Amino acid sequence: METTLTEADLLPLAAEAVGHLKATGRTVAVAESCTGGLVSHLLTSVPGSSDVFRLGVVAYANDVKTALLGVSEEILSRFGAVSEPVAEAMARGALAAGRTDLAAATTGIAGPTGGTPDKPVGTVCFSMGSDAGYVTLRQHFAGSRSEVKLQAARQVLTWLKEAT
Repeated sequence: METTLTEADLLPLAAEAVGHLKATGRTVAVAESCTGGLVSHLLTSVPGSSDVFRLGVVAYANDVKTALLGVSEEILSRFGAVSEPVAEAMARGALAAGRTDLAAATTGIAGPTGGTPDKPVGTVCFSMGSDAGYVTLRQHFAGSRSEVKLQAARQVLTWLKEAT
């Protein structure tokens, strides 16, 4: 049986991500919806993270995604807030606002309510990129609301640790 993931489990991964960003001389901005600032919290828990972490935005409401990150209302209405196009638009907005080398974004349905047959509880869309381009991903995580958030944060930290 798999042990429940905890915030403490992710701190070493956050330290690796910060170390990698330092070693490669890059900075990062994070735009979060379903993770509610967890990725930003984990990154800034690492001593010295101020060398690489420039911006963390929790854009939970659609109008905030539009106002702060420049996510177009057309993309939101066409694809929905939990979609790869919205995740990418959030990451692009964070990159621009933070004037960073890299940006990552999360948007999803942590539950326990809010899911649909198309987008069940546990669905999370991610994007990470830079001026060179963006990668998007849609994943489904099982577990409680906090477990979904932790698994989503782990995905972002893993990406940042491996960013080339």
